[in-house]
Amino acid sequence: MTSIERAKPADRAAIETLLVAADLPLIGLELAIATAVVARDGDNVVGCAAVEPYGSAGLLRSVAVTKTLRGTGLGRRLVAEAEAFAAESGIETLFLLTESAEDWFPRLGYEASTRNAVPATLAASPEFTDACPNSAAVFRKTIATGWRSRR
Repeated sequence: MTSIERAKPADRAAIETLLVAADLPLIGLELAIATAVVARDGDNVVGCAAVEPYGSAGLLRSVAVTKTLRGTGLGRRLVAEAEAFAAESGIETLFLLTESAEDWFPRLGYEASTRNAVPATLAASPEFTDACPNSAAVFRKTIATGWRSRR
């Protein structure tokens, strides 16, 4: 069975491999590695997601699942765990950028937004300034603080 847990520093190479395979940016990953969650199938990292905290706002990033497990609900579970971390950290609103999952994130409660709605500290992050083009779709979701994970 696949388990989800906080990432360890030793998971970085596996996370990078997942992100490259999913054509997701590595820029700024060092800011999110400490807040990442990973899905493990035995000793193998088969999925990941992370939140970069910026005060009461956060950036959901690096959501990736190995090809063979896509469509199984694992991505949804990873996002839920990342949201739980965000809520426990006092983050009230999560933002994200995507060029390939504009149809998927709304199914998880994310609403279309604009770059102008993003707090200045988050807009200055590497994800917004370097990693994703201006054409990337912006989404946001209000998180209920104190929310607990449903592992």
